[in-house]
Amino acid sequence: MKRSGSSSRSAQAKVLTAPTLLHWRFVLVLMVILLVFIGLGVRAAYIQVVSPDQLIQQGDNRTLRTRNDPIHRGLITDRNGQQLAVSVPVRAIWADPKKIAEGSGFSDKRRWQALAEVLGQDVSELVAKVDDPTKRFVYLQRQVSPAMADYVDQLNLDGIYLRNESRRYYPTGEVSAHVIGFTNVDDEGIEGIEKLYDDWLTGTPGTRQIRRDGKGRQVEILATEEGKKAHNIQLTIDQRIQALAYKELKWAVNFYKATSASAVVTDVRTGEILALVNSPSYNPNNRQGVSPHRIRNRAVTDAYEPGSSVKPLAMISALEFGSVNLNTMIDTSPGWMHLGGKIVRDGHNLGKISLTDIIRHSSNMGTSKLALSVPKEYLLDMYYNVGLMSGSGANLLGETNGIFNERPRWSDFDIATLSFGYGISVTALQLARMYSIIGDGGMKRPLSIVKSDQPVESERVISEEASRQVLHMLESVLQEGGTARKAAVPGYRVAGKTGTTRKAIANGYGEEYVNIFAGVAPVSDPQLAVVILINEPKGDAYYAGDTAAPVFAKVMAGSLQMLNVAPDDKTVSSLVALGGSSNAG
Repeated sequence: MKRSGSSSRSAQAKVLTAPTLLHWRFVLVLMVILLVFIGLGVRAAYIQVVSPDQLIQQGDNRTLRTRNDPIHRGLITDRNGQQLAVSVPVRAIWADPKKIAEGSGFSDKRRWQALAEVLGQDVSELVAKVDDPTKRFVYLQRQVSPAMADYVDQLNLDGIYLRNESRRYYPTGEVSAHVIGFTNVDDEGIEGIEKLYDDWLTGTPGTRQIRRDGKGRQVEILATEEGKKAHNIQLTIDQRIQALAYKELKWAVNFYKATSASAVVTDVRTGEILALVNSPSYNPNNRQGVSPHRIRNRAVTDAYEPGSSVKPLAMISALEFGSVNLNTMIDTSPGWMHLGGKIVRDGHNLGKISLTDIIRHSSNMGTSKLALSVPKEYLLDMYYNVGLMSGSGANLLGETNGIFNERPRWSDFDIATLSFGYGISVTALQLARMYSIIGDGGMKRPLSIVKSDQPVESERVISEEASRQVLHMLESVLQEGGTARKAAVPGYRVAGKTGTTRKAIANGYGEEYVNIFAGVAPVSDPQLAVVILINEPKGDAYYAGDTAAPVFAKVMAGSLQMLNVAPDDKTVSSLVALGGSSNAG
């Protein structure tokens, strides 16, 4: 009995003993789980409360995008609104090398070969451009046509994309190339008006910050920013006159086998440049292989000795100073004279001649005596006053102020040669300004090539009486006995002057010529000034009266008709009227 009782007690005591090891395991697991949740809570609190920027940035990198609104460069138009420079939409082909490496790569060789062919590139060179997976953007070709862009899009190559951009197009081509200039592949002006007014023509695109979903769709516009609008420019150029002048100039260069030629047409009342052309020119829409000398705007950059075309200044100086009057006769006998050991001569002895005959026959002797009849400072001031020693005011790209070497001492021979256009070099644009001043009764104003509503300041540099007197003398140049009868325009009274000079070389003058004719019309109410310059004509015709004068006549006649300027030559008008009535009868 005692044994069974002690056994039962022993069994009961064993059952009631608690499993202490299981209890500690449970506590340990519970503590670990609790610590994990506490750690996650702390981490979440740190990310979202203490330092949320990194997480927000990562999310924004996936969902936020900034889009630029398309913007095009401003228009350039002529005075009548004809477009001279416009922007057309094109596409650019670019690649993401990393995307290419992550995708199918170059496995589809036929498609890559097709892409290389349409781009005009070797397939191995094309692959080498996009074979670096560390890069994310590589241009393959810029400013491609819509047809080429559509073809590339249909190739459906991984990592090859298209983006919108614009290209400048010049509807008038080579006719206005030297005035308008052109832009580079990034639509930045690098020549002509395009460069001169690049900031004005260029706008900045507006931006939109958007949020997109996982499929790349726009779901929200977060912010917008307005861009700077591109401005248009209206030039003073009349494209009709520009085209006419270029046509005649191009013909003259070919016919006379000249090196180059320039022409300038201005409105004498406003100083506006109606035409400014050079030949040879270039096509701004395709400049491949074009040499730099064809791009140069010679009418504003190249200076030449003007020769007899500046003889009116000596006449004006003498009239203004009072050393001569309209009735004065100048003795040019025996046709030559010594000045400081050097000789000034005419082609032949003209004897005693009037002031008008000095201009009509382009007498070096007569012009020299007029120049020497006034103080040298007075004569030099006249050259400064009419703008031959300064810019034209148009501020065109590359414009030169001409070449004039101011001397501490002037000999009589220096003054004489200056009076008939040697020892000074000017541009065609400067010469056009001088004749505009004479045509406008002695009023000087800056030339302009951009239309503006702002009033233009002007100043009187020649008396109206002297300018009118010289204008009538210049009219005789185109009449019987004058040096430029081929410059006459039927129906209109025209005043002008030839200039034929030999080009300077080392230690003297060579055998190449520069021919100039500058003139104003109509004389009764001057409105246009035209300058024609032909550089190095070849053959027998090397006088300005035979080369530049006929071109002047065609340009002046066409310009007057385009502007509906009424004829003022009563003799021709009456003959036309009589001829018309007899034909009608």
